[in-house]
Amino acid sequence: MVNISPRQLEVFVQIARLGSVRAAAEALHLTQPAASMALAEMERQLDAPLFARERGRLRINTRGRELLPLAQELLERYAEFGRVGSGGADELGGELRVGASNTVGNYRVGELLGDFVRTHPHVSVRLRVSNTAGIVAAMLDHALELGCVEGPVAHPSLEVRPWRDDALVVCAPPDHPLTRKRRLQPADFAGARWVLREPGSATRSLSERALSSLPPGETVLELDQAEAIKQAVIAGLGIACVPEVAVIDAVAAGRLKVLHTPFLDLRRKLSLLLHRQRYRGALIEAFLDNAH
Repeated sequence: MVNISPRQLEVFVQIARLGSVRAAAEALHLTQPAASMALAEMERQLDAPLFARERGRLRINTRGRELLPLAQELLERYAEFGRVGSGGADELGGELRVGASNTVGNYRVGELLGDFVRTHPHVSVRLRVSNTAGIVAAMLDHALELGCVEGPVAHPSLEVRPWRDDALVVCAPPDHPLTRKRRLQPADFAGARWVLREPGSATRSLSERALSSLPPGETVLELDQAEAIKQAVIAGLGIACVPEVAVIDAVAAGRLKVLHTPFLDLRRKLSLLLHRQRYRGALIEAFLDNAH
């Protein structure tokens, strides 16, 4: 009979998350030998390794990847059992790892997390900000409980829930020739110098789709943050498609102008991501209740 302890499950989950016994031991306040012994005993009981050993790093293997969401579920249910049993069912604690693509993480983090953090002050929220492709990859690896992204996601393992409407705008420095045209037409963008987001970001995908309906231009810079793109445009290096929410302050200060481009469809949906295999315990359900 397999007799795996919560401590062994914790060690397994933390090694899967952090990639080494040493890092897992530090996270769990254990000695490294104790963490190593916990993993070794778990693998012995299962009669199978859960990680491939590569140059001092541990990379979760196929068996480990199958067991990881089950281990996470067992730990979450164990914590819920203790909380309910002690009469603290309404007092949520623990850690919630959330991933957000750059627009959400940099400009809409209050909308995403504010109500939840205020309602559940004893929950530690860890926010990872990356582009949409990075957040999707982390969700598939079970490194995050939830994601919020600005790009379309179609993966059979992920559930996608609409969250907010969003839009990009085309912006330029105030002295750019396009800002002086009374009524812009697609032909006016011939030869335009563009500053774009990096490949893999949802903003880049939507920008490219919109720009495909314009005459050819030139990509002069690729940057991985909307703030960096804003500064490049303000400096006169080119024009850009950026999230509307990212340029409100610069437009109000007169440092940027938004070009009127009704012939471009720059609308998009922001979405919440959930892994279909992951147990949705009290923390995840409470977050979803607050993410209205």
